Amino acid sequence: MTISMYAASVPVFKRQLGALGKILDKAAAHAAARKIADSVLLQTRLYPDMFPLARQVQIAADFAKSTPARLAGVEFPKYEDNETTLAELKARIDRTLAYVDTFKPAQFEGSEEREITLPIAGNPLTLKGEVFLLHFAMPNFYFHNTTAYGILRLCGVELGKRDFIDL
Repeated sequence: MTISMYAASVPVFKRQLGALGKILDKAAAHAAARKIADSVLLQTRLYPDMFPLARQVQIAADFAKSTPARLAGVEFPKYEDNETTLAELKARIDRTLAYVDTFKPAQFEGSEEREITLPIAGNPLTLKGEVFLLHFAMPNFYFHNTTAYGILRLCGVELGKRDFIDL
């Protein structure tokens, strides 16, 4: 039995991005209880040359909305990267989840062979849909989700593996 491109993408993005939203809720409660400004968390990085929390969440949401759209051959909404609070980041996730929820399995038929071209460092990169999903989009999506989780753990937010996996 083979797995469809839809099954390998949309439900995964929905579950994992939903988990990230719940993690942000825990971060907001943590910050409120300790009187920590959202800006402190949003600007925290794991290392000086890495993106801060806010950018990690923005990129994760961008992969969750752009990947199914590219596979389905449709345009995806562009978001301004101007969130300055945990609530605004959570709203971005909610907006992304609502968009991802609009996709139907039929839109992905044949997408494993569809050529996907995207700009990488100003140069076009063209990949077949299956390679794009499994070897580019999903690793990037999980990287930014994991990094956001790691930043919040570094900040003392009480999170565990179950929060990340959302069991």
